[in-house]
Amino acid sequence: MIWLIPPYAVRVVSAGAKTVPIADPAHTIVGDLGDPTAQAWLVGWGGHALTHGLRGLWDTNAFYPDKYGLALNDSLLGYAPAGLIGNGVVGAVLRYNILFVLAFALAFLGGYALLRQLGANKVAAAVAGAALAYAPWRYGHDGHLNILSTGGITLALAMLARGHGFSFTRGYLAERVRPGWAFAGWLVAAWQVSLGFGVGLGFVYVLSALCLITLIAWLIHRPRLGLRLIVGDLIGGLVFTAVTGYFAYAYQHVRELNPDVTRDWDYVAYFSPTLRGLLVAPQSSLPWGTLHNDARTALGGIPTEKALLCGYALYLLAFAGLFLSRWSAVQRLLLLFGAVVGVLFALGTNGPIYRLLYLYVPGFDGSRTPGRLILWPTLCLAILAAGLVTHLAEVARRGAKPKWSVGAARLLTVPLLVLVLAEGLPDLGHPQTPAKPAAMALASAHAPIMVLPSDDGIDLHVLLWSTDGFPAMVNGAASYTTPNRQAIRDVMTTFPSEPALDRLHQLGIRSVVLLRDRVQGTPYEPLLYIPDVPGITRHDVGPDVVYTIDTNTK
Repeated sequence: MIWLIPPYAVRVVSAGAKTVPIADPAHTIVGDLGDPTAQAWLVGWGGHALTHGLRGLWDTNAFYPDKYGLALNDSLLGYAPAGLIGNGVVGAVLRYNILFVLAFALAFLGGYALLRQLGANKVAAAVAGAALAYAPWRYGHDGHLNILSTGGITLALAMLARGHGFSFTRGYLAERVRPGWAFAGWLVAAWQVSLGFGVGLGFVYVLSALCLITLIAWLIHRPRLGLRLIVGDLIGGLVFTAVTGYFAYAYQHVRELNPDVTRDWDYVAYFSPTLRGLLVAPQSSLPWGTLHNDARTALGGIPTEKALLCGYALYLLAFAGLFLSRWSAVQRLLLLFGAVVGVLFALGTNGPIYRLLYLYVPGFDGSRTPGRLILWPTLCLAILAAGLVTHLAEVARRGAKPKWSVGAARLLTVPLLVLVLAEGLPDLGHPQTPAKPAAMALASAHAPIMVLPSDDGIDLHVLLWSTDGFPAMVNGAASYTTPNRQAIRDVMTTFPSEPALDRLHQLGIRSVVLLRDRVQGTPYEPLLYIPDVPGITRHDVGPDVVYTIDTNTK
Protein backbone atom coordinates (compact mmCIF):
# COMPACT_ATOMS: atom_id res chain seq x y z
CA MET A 1 0.00 0.00 0.00
CA ILE A 2 2.11 2.89 -1.30
CA TRP A 3 -0.14 5.51 0.32
CA LEU A 4 1.25 4.53 3.71
CA ILE A 5 4.22 6.80 2.98
CA PRO A 6 3.23 10.42 2.29
CA PRO A 7 4.59 12.01 -0.90
CA TYR A 8 6.64 14.62 0.95
CA ALA A 9 8.86 11.85 2.30
CA VAL A 10 10.90 12.09 -0.88
CA ARG A 11 10.41 15.60 -2.15
CA VAL A 12 10.10 19.21 -1.04
CA VAL A 13 7.92 21.95 -2.54
CA SER A 14 9.76 25.16 -3.33
CA ALA A 15 8.36 28.66 -3.39
CA GLY A 16 7.83 28.36 -7.14
CA ALA A 17 5.48 25.41 -6.59
CA LYS A 18 7.93 23.02 -8.22
CA THR A 19 9.08 19.89 -6.47
CA VAL A 20 12.72 19.02 -5.99
CA PRO A 21 14.30 16.10 -4.18
CA ILE A 22 15.39 16.53 -0.58
CA ALA A 23 19.14 16.68 -0.99
CA ASP A 24 20.17 16.45 2.64
CA PRO A 25 17.59 15.16 5.16
CA ALA A 26 20.24 15.27 7.89
CA HIS A 27 20.57 19.04 7.60
CA THR A 28 17.06 20.12 6.58
CA ILE A 29 13.98 19.74 8.73
CA VAL A 30 10.39 19.31 7.63
CA GLY A 31 8.04 22.20 8.28
CA ASP A 32 9.90 25.23 9.56
CA LEU A 33 12.75 26.20 11.87
CA GLY A 34 10.53 26.79 14.89
CA ASP A 35 8.89 24.03 16.93
CA PRO A 36 10.37 21.13 14.91
CA THR A 37 13.85 21.95 16.21
CA ALA A 38 12.62 21.77 19.81
CA GLN A 39 10.76 18.55 19.15
CA ALA A 40 13.90 17.03 17.65
CA TRP A 41 15.59 17.94 20.95
CA LEU A 42 12.77 16.31 22.94
CA VAL A 43 13.24 12.98 21.16
CA GLY A 44 17.00 13.23 21.60
CA TRP A 45 16.65 14.04 25.28
CA GLY A 46 14.46 10.97 25.78
CA GLY A 47 17.17 8.77 24.27
CA HIS A 48 19.85 10.50 26.34
CA ALA A 49 17.82 9.90 29.52
CA LEU A 50 17.41 6.22 28.64
CA THR A 51 21.16 5.78 28.35
CA HIS A 52 21.53 7.28 31.84
CA GLY A 53 18.89 5.15 33.52
CA LEU A 54 16.25 7.92 33.21
CA ARG A 55 18.20 9.95 35.77
CA GLY A 56 17.02 13.57 35.60
CA LEU A 57 14.45 12.70 32.94
CA TRP A 58 11.92 15.40 33.82
CA ASP A 59 14.44 18.12 34.70
CA THR A 60 16.26 17.98 31.31
CA ASN A 61 19.44 19.81 30.42
CA ALA A 62 17.42 22.91 29.46
CA PHE A 63 15.42 25.37 31.58
CA TYR A 64 18.13 25.34 34.27
CA PRO A 65 17.62 25.73 37.21
CA ASP A 66 13.86 25.06 36.86
CA LYS A 67 12.56 21.59 37.65
CA TYR A 68 10.29 19.42 35.54
CA GLY A 69 11.23 21.22 32.35
CA LEU A 70 10.16 18.22 30.27
CA ALA A 71 6.57 18.72 31.43
CA LEU A 72 6.50 22.23 29.96
CA ASN A 73 5.81 20.53 26.61
CA ASP A 74 4.35 17.23 25.47
CA SER A 75 7.23 14.94 26.35
CA LEU A 76 7.26 12.67 23.24
CA LEU A 77 8.70 10.12 25.67
CA GLY A 78 7.20 7.27 23.67
CA TYR A 79 9.74 8.09 20.95
CA ALA A 80 12.67 7.88 23.38
CA PRO A 81 13.95 4.56 21.94
CA ALA A 82 14.43 6.33 18.61
CA GLY A 83 16.64 8.82 20.46
CA LEU A 84 19.16 6.02 21.02
CA ILE A 85 19.89 5.98 17.29
CA GLY A 86 22.44 8.54 16.16
CA ASN A 87 23.80 11.46 18.15
CA GLY A 88 24.36 15.16 18.00
CA VAL A 89 22.52 17.70 15.88
CA VAL A 90 22.72 15.69 12.66
CA GLY A 91 21.30 12.61 14.37
CA ALA A 92 18.51 14.65 15.95
CA VAL A 93 17.42 16.21 12.65
CA LEU A 94 17.54 13.00 10.63
CA ARG A 95 15.73 11.14 13.39
CA TYR A 96 13.00 13.77 13.53
CA ASN A 97 12.42 13.69 9.77
CA ILE A 98 12.04 9.91 9.85
CA LEU A 99 9.61 10.02 12.78
CA PHE A 100 7.60 12.71 11.00
CA VAL A 101 7.03 10.45 8.02
CA LEU A 102 6.33 7.41 10.20
CA ALA A 103 3.74 9.38 12.20
CA PHE A 104 1.65 9.78 9.05
CA ALA A 105 2.20 6.16 8.09
CA LEU A 106 1.03 4.99 11.52
CA ALA A 107 -2.00 7.28 11.37
CA PHE A 108 -2.97 5.65 8.07
CA LEU A 109 -2.27 2.15 9.35
CA GLY A 110 -4.26 2.71 12.55
CA GLY A 111 -7.29 4.03 10.65
CA TYR A 112 -7.09 1.20 8.14
CA ALA A 113 -6.86 -1.47 10.86
CA LEU A 114 -9.74 0.03 12.84
CA LEU A 115 -12.11 0.11 9.88
CA ARG A 116 -11.18 -3.39 8.77
CA GLN A 117 -12.02 -4.59 12.26
CA LEU A 118 -15.32 -2.72 12.24
CA GLY A 119 -16.29 -4.45 8.98
CA ALA A 120 -15.24 -2.16 6.12
CA ASN A 121 -13.71 -3.61 2.97
CA LYS A 122 -10.10 -2.88 2.03
CA VAL A 123 -10.69 0.16 -0.16
CA ALA A 124 -13.12 1.67 2.36
CA ALA A 125 -10.63 1.11 5.17
CA ALA A 126 -7.97 2.81 3.04
CA VAL A 127 -10.32 5.77 2.50
CA ALA A 128 -10.70 6.13 6.27
CA GLY A 129 -6.96 5.71 6.83
CA ALA A 130 -6.20 8.37 4.23
CA ALA A 131 -8.78 10.75 5.71
CA LEU A 132 -7.28 10.35 9.18
CA ALA A 133 -3.65 10.56 8.10
CA TYR A 134 -3.84 13.29 5.48
CA ALA A 135 -6.75 15.49 6.52
CA PRO A 136 -5.84 19.06 5.48
CA TRP A 137 -6.11 20.39 9.06
CA ARG A 138 -3.20 18.15 10.08
CA TYR A 139 -0.77 20.11 7.92
CA GLY A 140 -1.41 23.17 10.06
CA HIS A 141 0.50 21.19 12.70
CA ASP A 142 3.50 20.33 10.54
CA GLY A 143 5.65 21.64 13.39
CA HIS A 144 3.85 19.63 16.07
CA LEU A 145 4.92 16.00 15.98
CA ASN A 146 2.99 15.49 19.22
CA ILE A 147 -0.27 16.47 17.50
CA LEU A 148 0.46 14.52 14.31
CA SER A 149 1.19 11.35 16.30
CA THR A 150 -2.39 10.04 16.42
CA GLY A 151 -1.89 6.60 14.90
CA GLY A 152 -1.61 4.94 18.29
CA ILE A 153 -5.17 6.03 19.07
CA THR A 154 -6.88 4.25 16.18
CA LEU A 155 -4.48 1.31 16.31
CA ALA A 156 -5.22 0.77 20.00
CA LEU A 157 -8.97 0.98 19.35
CA ALA A 158 -8.60 -1.55 16.52
CA MET A 159 -6.64 -3.97 18.70
CA LEU A 160 -9.05 -3.63 21.60
CA ALA A 161 -12.04 -4.21 19.32
CA ARG A 162 -10.37 -7.26 17.80
CA GLY A 163 -9.39 -8.57 21.21
CA HIS A 164 -12.98 -8.32 22.43
CA GLY A 165 -14.49 -9.86 19.30
CA PHE A 166 -16.40 -6.71 18.37
CA SER A 167 -17.26 -5.21 15.01
CA PHE A 168 -20.02 -3.00 13.59
CA THR A 169 -21.22 -5.66 11.18
CA ARG A 170 -21.24 -8.68 13.50
CA GLY A 171 -21.52 -7.13 16.96
CA TYR A 172 -19.94 -9.20 19.74
CA LEU A 173 -18.91 -12.76 18.88
CA ALA A 174 -17.39 -14.83 21.68
CA GLU A 175 -15.60 -17.10 19.21
CA ARG A 176 -13.72 -14.12 17.80
CA VAL A 177 -12.31 -12.96 21.16
CA ARG A 178 -8.52 -12.68 21.15
CA PRO A 179 -7.19 -11.83 24.64
CA GLY A 180 -3.66 -11.21 23.36
CA TRP A 181 -4.90 -8.49 21.01
CA ALA A 182 -6.83 -6.86 23.84
CA PHE A 183 -3.76 -6.76 26.07
CA ALA A 184 -1.63 -5.40 23.23
CA GLY A 185 -4.26 -2.72 22.60
CA TRP A 186 -3.89 -1.46 26.17
CA LEU A 187 -0.12 -1.30 25.73
CA VAL A 188 -0.45 0.69 22.51
CA ALA A 189 -2.90 3.03 24.26
CA ALA A 190 -0.37 3.55 27.07
CA TRP A 191 2.35 4.27 24.50
CA GLN A 192 0.11 6.87 22.85
CA VAL A 193 -0.41 8.65 26.17
CA SER A 194 3.36 8.63 26.76
CA LEU A 195 3.76 10.97 23.78
CA GLY A 196 1.90 13.67 25.67
CA PHE A 197 -1.51 15.04 26.53
CA GLY A 198 -1.87 17.30 23.46
CA VAL A 199 -4.07 14.63 21.88
CA GLY A 200 -3.61 12.04 24.61
CA LEU A 201 -5.87 13.81 27.12
CA GLY A 202 -8.91 13.53 24.87
CA PHE A 203 -8.00 9.92 24.11
CA VAL A 204 -7.93 9.06 27.81
CA TYR A 205 -11.46 10.35 28.29
CA VAL A 206 -12.82 8.82 25.07
CA LEU A 207 -11.35 5.44 25.99
CA SER A 208 -12.75 5.75 29.51
CA ALA A 209 -16.20 6.52 28.07
CA LEU A 210 -15.99 3.50 25.75
CA CYS A 211 -15.03 1.30 28.70
CA LEU A 212 -18.02 2.59 30.66
CA ILE A 213 -20.37 1.92 27.73
CA THR A 214 -18.91 -1.57 27.34
CA LEU A 215 -19.39 -2.27 31.04
CA ILE A 216 -23.02 -1.15 30.90
CA ALA A 217 -23.62 -3.33 27.83
CA TRP A 218 -22.08 -6.30 29.62
CA LEU A 219 -24.27 -5.74 32.68
CA ILE A 220 -27.35 -5.73 30.44
CA HIS A 221 -26.54 -8.72 28.24
CA ARG A 222 -24.16 -10.65 30.54
CA PRO A 223 -22.14 -12.47 27.82
CA ARG A 224 -19.68 -15.01 29.15
CA LEU A 225 -16.10 -13.74 29.23
CA GLY A 226 -13.04 -15.96 29.31
CA LEU A 227 -10.57 -15.76 32.17
CA ARG A 228 -7.71 -14.87 29.83
CA LEU A 229 -9.60 -11.85 28.48
CA ILE A 230 -10.48 -10.66 31.97
CA VAL A 231 -6.87 -10.99 33.14
CA GLY A 232 -5.58 -9.31 29.99
CA ASP A 233 -7.97 -6.39 30.46
CA LEU A 234 -7.12 -6.02 34.13
CA ILE A 235 -3.36 -6.05 33.64
CA GLY A 236 -3.49 -3.97 30.45
CA GLY A 237 -5.90 -1.51 32.02
CA LEU A 238 -3.66 -1.15 35.05
CA VAL A 239 -0.65 -0.45 32.81
CA PHE A 240 -2.64 2.18 30.91
CA THR A 241 -3.89 3.76 34.14
CA ALA A 242 -0.40 3.79 35.67
CA VAL A 243 1.14 5.45 32.62
CA THR A 244 -1.68 8.00 32.46
CA GLY A 245 -1.33 8.75 36.17
CA TYR A 246 2.44 9.07 35.88
CA PHE A 247 2.21 11.71 33.17
CA ALA A 248 -0.76 13.45 34.77
CA TYR A 249 1.27 13.83 37.97
CA ALA A 250 4.20 15.34 36.07
CA TYR A 251 2.06 17.86 34.20
CA GLN A 252 0.12 18.78 37.32
CA HIS A 253 3.33 19.11 39.33
CA VAL A 254 4.84 21.60 36.91
CA ARG A 255 1.65 23.65 37.16
CA GLU A 256 1.96 23.64 40.95
CA LEU A 257 5.57 24.82 40.62
CA ASN A 258 4.36 27.73 38.49
CA PRO A 259 1.00 28.75 39.98
CA ASP A 260 1.19 32.21 38.43
CA VAL A 261 1.01 30.77 34.92
CA THR A 262 -2.66 30.32 34.06
CA ARG A 263 -4.63 29.79 30.89
CA ASP A 264 -7.78 31.73 31.58
CA TRP A 265 -10.93 31.76 29.48
CA ASP A 266 -9.84 34.81 27.48
CA TYR A 267 -6.53 33.14 26.65
CA VAL A 268 -8.37 30.04 25.38
CA ALA A 269 -10.65 32.32 23.35
CA TYR A 270 -7.65 33.64 21.42
CA PHE A 271 -7.00 30.12 20.08
CA SER A 272 -10.63 29.06 19.63
CA PRO A 273 -11.84 28.54 16.04
CA THR A 274 -15.24 29.30 14.55
CA LEU A 275 -17.52 27.16 12.39
CA ARG A 276 -16.01 28.87 9.35
CA GLY A 277 -12.72 27.21 10.19
CA LEU A 278 -14.18 23.82 9.19
CA LEU A 279 -14.05 25.03 5.59
CA VAL A 280 -10.58 26.57 5.70
CA ALA A 281 -7.31 24.73 5.05
CA PRO A 282 -3.88 25.64 6.45
CA GLN A 283 -1.16 27.12 4.26
CA SER A 284 0.57 23.75 3.97
CA SER A 285 -2.34 22.15 2.08
CA LEU A 286 -1.33 21.81 -1.57
CA PRO A 287 -4.84 21.92 -3.11
CA TRP A 288 -6.28 24.64 -0.88
CA GLY A 289 -3.45 26.45 0.93
CA THR A 290 -3.04 29.38 -1.49
CA LEU A 291 -6.72 29.55 -2.39
CA HIS A 292 -7.64 29.97 1.27
CA ASN A 293 -5.18 32.77 2.09
CA ASP A 294 -7.89 35.40 2.55
CA ALA A 295 -10.13 33.01 4.47
CA ARG A 296 -7.30 32.15 6.85
CA THR A 297 -6.57 35.80 7.47
CA ALA A 298 -10.22 36.36 8.32
CA LEU A 299 -10.01 33.68 11.02
CA GLY A 300 -7.67 35.90 13.06
CA GLY A 301 -5.50 34.78 15.96
CA ILE A 302 -3.35 31.74 15.23
CA PRO A 303 -4.56 30.40 11.84
CA THR A 304 -2.87 27.02 12.26
CA GLU A 305 -5.09 26.36 15.28
CA LYS A 306 -8.24 27.62 13.58
CA ALA A 307 -8.05 26.13 10.08
CA LEU A 308 -9.94 22.87 10.67
CA LEU A 309 -10.77 21.58 7.19
CA CYS A 310 -11.17 17.80 7.39
CA GLY A 311 -11.50 17.55 3.61
CA TYR A 312 -14.33 18.46 1.27
CA ALA A 313 -14.23 14.97 -0.18
CA LEU A 314 -14.55 13.51 3.32
CA TYR A 315 -17.49 15.79 4.09
CA LEU A 316 -19.32 14.63 0.95
CA LEU A 317 -18.61 10.95 1.54
CA ALA A 318 -19.61 11.14 5.20
CA PHE A 319 -22.84 12.99 4.32
CA ALA A 320 -23.75 10.38 1.73
CA GLY A 321 -22.81 7.72 4.28
CA LEU A 322 -25.67 8.90 6.49
CA PHE A 323 -28.13 7.57 3.86
CA LEU A 324 -26.26 4.75 2.12
CA SER A 325 -24.04 2.65 4.32
CA ARG A 326 -22.94 -0.77 5.46
CA TRP A 327 -23.50 0.43 9.02
CA SER A 328 -26.87 0.26 10.74
CA ALA A 329 -29.09 3.31 11.11
CA VAL A 330 -28.38 3.45 14.86
CA GLN A 331 -24.62 3.31 14.26
CA ARG A 332 -24.83 6.11 11.71
CA LEU A 333 -26.85 8.30 14.06
CA LEU A 334 -24.33 7.71 16.85
CA LEU A 335 -21.48 8.64 14.51
CA LEU A 336 -23.32 11.79 13.46
CA PHE A 337 -23.90 12.65 17.10
CA GLY A 338 -20.21 12.08 17.85
CA ALA A 339 -19.15 14.29 14.94
CA VAL A 340 -21.48 17.14 15.98
CA VAL A 341 -20.49 17.00 19.65
CA GLY A 342 -16.83 16.78 18.68
CA VAL A 343 -17.10 19.89 16.52
CA LEU A 344 -18.87 21.80 19.29
CA PHE A 345 -16.05 20.92 21.67
CA ALA A 346 -13.42 21.87 19.06
CA LEU A 347 -14.96 25.35 18.74
CA GLY A 348 -13.77 26.13 22.26
CA THR A 349 -15.14 29.42 23.54
CA ASN A 350 -17.09 29.86 20.30
CA GLY A 351 -19.15 26.75 21.04
CA PRO A 352 -21.81 26.12 23.69
CA ILE A 353 -20.28 23.18 25.56
CA TYR A 354 -16.47 23.46 25.75
CA ARG A 355 -16.81 25.38 28.99
CA LEU A 356 -18.04 22.14 30.60
CA LEU A 357 -14.67 20.53 29.81
CA TYR A 358 -12.79 23.62 30.92
CA LEU A 359 -14.54 23.86 34.29
CA TYR A 360 -15.27 20.27 35.26
CA VAL A 361 -13.00 17.82 33.43
CA PRO A 362 -9.48 17.57 34.93
CA GLY A 363 -6.72 18.62 32.57
CA PHE A 364 -8.68 20.72 30.11
CA ASP A 365 -8.20 23.91 32.11
CA GLY A 366 -4.52 23.61 31.18
CA SER A 367 -5.21 23.33 27.44
CA ARG A 368 -5.14 26.45 25.32
CA THR A 369 -5.98 24.91 21.92
CA PRO A 370 -9.48 23.38 21.73
CA GLY A 371 -9.29 23.20 17.94
CA ARG A 372 -7.08 20.11 18.23
CA LEU A 373 -10.17 18.16 19.30
CA ILE A 374 -11.11 18.16 15.59
CA LEU A 375 -9.38 14.75 15.55
CA TRP A 376 -12.53 13.14 16.96
CA PRO A 377 -15.04 14.53 14.42
CA THR A 378 -12.55 13.51 11.73
CA LEU A 379 -12.62 9.95 13.05
CA CYS A 380 -16.44 9.85 13.08
CA LEU A 381 -16.59 11.25 9.54
CA ALA A 382 -14.00 8.75 8.34
CA ILE A 383 -16.04 5.84 9.72
CA LEU A 384 -19.20 7.19 8.05
CA ALA A 385 -17.32 7.53 4.74
CA ALA A 386 -16.00 3.97 5.03
CA GLY A 387 -19.53 2.68 5.56
CA LEU A 388 -20.61 4.35 2.31
CA VAL A 389 -17.67 3.00 0.29
CA THR A 390 -18.22 -0.52 1.61
CA HIS A 391 -21.90 -0.30 0.65
CA LEU A 392 -21.06 0.94 -2.86
CA ALA A 393 -18.64 -1.94 -3.33
CA GLU A 394 -21.31 -4.45 -2.29
CA VAL A 395 -23.84 -2.89 -4.69
CA ALA A 396 -21.31 -3.02 -7.53
CA ARG A 397 -20.57 -6.68 -6.85
CA ARG A 398 -24.24 -7.62 -6.82
CA GLY A 399 -24.90 -5.79 -10.08
CA ALA A 400 -21.98 -7.27 -12.01
CA LYS A 401 -21.31 -10.71 -13.37
CA PRO A 402 -19.41 -12.91 -10.88
CA LYS A 403 -16.12 -12.77 -12.75
CA TRP A 404 -16.34 -8.97 -13.01
CA SER A 405 -17.65 -8.31 -9.50
CA VAL A 406 -14.30 -7.41 -7.90
CA GLY A 407 -13.29 -5.19 -10.80
CA ALA A 408 -16.65 -3.42 -10.78
CA ALA A 409 -16.36 -2.73 -7.07
CA ARG A 410 -12.89 -1.30 -7.44
CA LEU A 411 -13.87 0.76 -10.47
CA LEU A 412 -16.57 2.43 -8.38
CA THR A 413 -14.67 2.89 -5.11
CA VAL A 414 -10.95 3.34 -5.89
CA PRO A 415 -11.56 6.80 -7.46
CA LEU A 416 -13.04 7.87 -4.12
CA LEU A 417 -9.82 6.81 -2.40
CA VAL A 418 -7.78 8.74 -4.99
CA LEU A 419 -9.96 11.80 -4.38
CA VAL A 420 -9.31 11.72 -0.62
CA LEU A 421 -5.59 11.16 -1.17
CA ALA A 422 -5.38 14.01 -3.70
CA GLU A 423 -7.02 16.43 -1.30
CA GLY A 424 -4.51 15.37 1.34
CA LEU A 425 -1.42 16.37 -0.65
CA PRO A 426 0.90 18.69 1.31
CA ASP A 427 2.99 21.70 0.44
CA LEU A 428 5.71 21.52 3.08
CA GLY A 429 9.02 23.30 3.34
CA HIS A 430 12.32 21.74 4.34
CA PRO A 431 14.54 24.64 5.47
CA GLN A 432 18.16 24.03 6.30
CA THR A 433 18.80 23.81 10.03
CA PRO A 434 21.14 26.44 11.50
CA ALA A 435 24.63 25.14 12.19
CA LYS A 436 25.69 24.80 15.80
CA PRO A 437 27.99 27.68 16.83
CA ALA A 438 31.51 26.58 17.69
CA ALA A 439 31.27 28.82 20.73
CA MET A 440 28.71 26.48 22.29
CA ALA A 441 31.19 23.61 22.20
CA LEU A 442 33.74 25.67 24.14
CA ALA A 443 31.13 26.92 26.61
CA SER A 444 29.74 23.44 27.18
CA ALA A 445 33.00 22.46 28.79
CA HIS A 446 32.09 24.97 31.51
CA ALA A 447 28.39 24.30 32.02
CA PRO A 448 25.86 25.45 33.13
CA ILE A 449 25.71 27.95 30.29
CA MET A 450 23.43 30.63 28.93
CA VAL A 451 23.19 31.63 25.29
CA LEU A 452 22.39 35.24 24.38
CA PRO A 453 20.17 36.63 23.02
CA SER A 454 17.51 34.51 24.68
CA ASP A 455 13.91 34.43 23.55
CA ASP A 456 11.60 31.62 22.50
CA GLY A 457 12.54 31.92 18.82
CA ILE A 458 16.30 31.70 19.39
CA ASP A 459 16.03 29.19 22.22
CA LEU A 460 14.28 26.72 19.91
CA HIS A 461 17.53 26.54 17.95
CA VAL A 462 19.64 26.43 21.09
CA LEU A 463 17.68 23.37 22.19
CA LEU A 464 18.55 21.62 18.94
CA TRP A 465 22.23 22.55 19.25
CA SER A 466 22.29 21.20 22.79
CA THR A 467 21.66 17.66 21.53
CA ASP A 468 25.42 17.57 21.05
CA GLY A 469 26.31 16.60 24.62
CA PHE A 470 23.20 18.00 26.36
CA PRO A 471 24.98 20.61 28.51
CA ALA A 472 23.00 22.13 31.37
CA MET A 473 21.72 25.53 30.23
CA VAL A 474 19.28 28.25 31.15
CA ASN A 475 17.86 28.44 27.63
CA GLY A 476 14.66 26.68 26.68
CA ALA A 477 11.39 27.27 24.87
CA ALA A 478 8.02 25.80 25.81
CA SER A 479 4.29 26.37 25.52
CA TYR A 480 4.65 28.99 28.21
CA THR A 481 7.50 30.92 29.83
CA THR A 482 7.83 30.51 33.57
CA PRO A 483 8.24 33.69 35.64
CA ASN A 484 11.65 32.52 36.82
CA ARG A 485 12.98 32.05 33.30
CA GLN A 486 11.58 35.39 32.18
CA ALA A 487 13.22 37.11 35.15
CA ILE A 488 16.60 35.65 34.14
CA ARG A 489 16.12 36.82 30.56
CA ASP A 490 15.20 40.30 31.74
CA VAL A 491 18.20 40.78 34.01
CA MET A 492 20.56 39.38 31.36
CA THR A 493 19.66 42.23 29.02
CA THR A 494 21.93 44.31 31.30
CA PHE A 495 24.88 41.87 31.21
CA PRO A 496 27.62 42.38 32.40
CA SER A 497 26.04 44.69 34.96
CA GLU A 498 26.38 43.91 38.65
CA PRO A 499 22.76 42.63 38.98
CA ALA A 500 23.30 40.30 36.01
CA LEU A 501 26.59 38.98 37.40
CA ASP A 502 25.02 38.50 40.83
CA ARG A 503 22.25 36.47 39.25
CA LEU A 504 24.75 34.35 37.32
CA HIS A 505 26.68 33.65 40.51
CA GLN A 506 23.49 32.75 42.38
CA LEU A 507 22.58 30.22 39.69
CA GLY A 508 26.10 28.89 39.28
CA ILE A 509 26.24 29.83 35.58
CA ARG A 510 29.82 29.45 34.40
CA SER A 511 29.65 30.47 30.73
CA VAL A 512 27.71 32.93 28.59
CA VAL A 513 27.66 32.60 24.80
CA LEU A 514 26.94 35.64 22.65
CA LEU A 515 25.75 34.91 19.09
CA ARG A 516 26.97 37.70 16.86
CA ASP A 517 24.50 36.99 14.04
CA ARG A 518 21.54 37.28 16.43
CA VAL A 519 22.35 40.45 18.40
CA GLN A 520 21.66 43.15 15.86
CA GLY A 521 18.99 45.49 17.18
CA THR A 522 18.93 43.82 20.61
CA PRO A 523 20.15 45.08 24.01
CA TYR A 524 23.09 42.68 23.64
CA GLU A 525 24.68 44.36 20.63
CA PRO A 526 26.95 46.65 22.73
CA LEU A 527 28.50 43.54 24.29
CA LEU A 528 30.49 43.04 21.12
CA TYR A 529 32.50 46.18 21.84
CA ILE A 530 32.76 46.53 25.63
CA PRO A 531 36.19 46.26 27.26
CA ASP A 532 37.18 43.44 29.57
CA VAL A 533 35.22 43.22 32.82
CA PRO A 534 36.77 41.99 36.08
CA GLY A 535 35.64 38.46 36.90
CA ILE A 536 34.88 37.61 33.27
CA THR A 537 37.22 36.08 30.70
CA ARG A 538 36.35 36.74 27.07
CA HIS A 539 37.07 34.28 24.25
CA ASP A 540 36.33 35.09 20.61
CA VAL A 541 35.33 31.84 18.90
CA GLY A 542 34.76 32.44 15.21
CA PRO A 543 32.13 35.16 14.92
CA ASP A 544 30.80 34.56 18.42
CA VAL A 545 31.96 35.29 21.94
CA VAL A 546 32.21 33.13 25.06
CA TYR A 547 32.33 34.82 28.46
CA THR A 548 33.65 32.55 31.20
CA ILE A 549 32.45 33.62 34.64
CA ASP A 550 34.96 33.49 37.46
CA THR A 551 33.05 31.61 40.16
CA ASN A 552 35.46 32.90 42.83
CA THR A 553 34.54 36.52 42.15
CA LYS A 554 31.30 37.85 43.60
